[in-house]
Amino acid sequence: MTLRNKILVLVAALAVLAGVATASLLHAAGRADKKNQIQAGGPHVSTGTVSLASGSERRIVFRNMAWGPHRDELATVAATAPAGPRTASGVKCLRFYAAAGTGICLQAERGAVTDSYRAVVLDAGLKERAHYGLPGIPTRARVSPSGRWVAWTVFVGGDSYAGTNFSTRTAVLDTRTGRLTSSLEDFTATLDGKEHHAADTNFWGVTFAADDRHFYATMATGGHTYLVRGDLAARMVTSLHTNVECPSLSPDGTRIVYKKRVPGLPADAPWRLYALDLATMRETALAEPRSVDDQAVWQDGDTVAYALAGDYGTDLYTVPADGTGKPRRLLTAGLAPAYLG
Repeated sequence: MTLRNKILVLVAALAVLAGVATASLLHAAGRADKKNQIQAGGPHVSTGTVSLASGSERRIVFRNMAWGPHRDELATVAATAPAGPRTASGVKCLRFYAAAGTGICLQAERGAVTDSYRAVVLDAGLKERAHYGLPGIPTRARVSPSGRWVAWTVFVGGDSYAGTNFSTRTAVLDTRTGRLTSSLEDFTATLDGKEHHAADTNFWGVTFAADDRHFYATMATGGHTYLVRGDLAARMVTSLHTNVECPSLSPDGTRIVYKKRVPGLPADAPWRLYALDLATMRETALAEPRSVDDQAVWQDGDTVAYALAGDYGTDLYTVPADGTGKPRRLLTAGLAPAYLG
């Protein structure tokens, strides 16, 4: 090949590379423009102070999902104006919950090759009190009404509840003593009146009673899910009802709202929200027609809040807990709410 031909080949190659680079830049700019447009039409978010302490005004603290510099940060809005401007804290969480000045924040630590995860116990000012490494992907988190007990669930195999090929690990922490139970599988389990031992047993979705001793959770084994009642002092769980996932105990301790698998629904969206009266074990279907893959939060004694897919990832909705009414969007671009104050 002559020198002239070599130069022509080089020029042609440079032209191709320039074209690819230009196309990539235009594509990236287009994505950035779209992202900015979504942010421009979304909630207004600004930096400020976020507290988990009780105050004169009731507030919602949640994971902000709006695009922009504050995405994934804990943010707060007034409970009376959930669609209003939100204040972001700078603290990022994948899952979050709080009560009585104690918060639990499940975080990702981004690595060069893989991510790792940790559970961070927060004080009322969002300062770290303690942290614990997690063996898998965060999925659920709860704090007891007193703030003493904290629980979290991670996927250690799989990343979705929709199928059957997953395993979970649920930990419970006493924040007063620092005692950590790394897995509820260490508790003695009773299923249908008999002590239960099985390698396929999984627990998830803890919700605490107000007595600082009892809790409820999902136990899965043999292809079925069960509502179990746990005793933290006796370190045991007892089955109460079948086909219950991600329970949430009402403020008065009398009802559980949960997601239930309904036959005939799609395999990737199999749930409907139900309420269970713990005295009678009577179930009531809630007026949310969509599949909810979340652990609902009680807004008050009559209403529950939960996440559904939205333009920003997830939006928060509410529905009455007695089967009446209809769903209402609480706020856009939010996840993992806690009502405080």
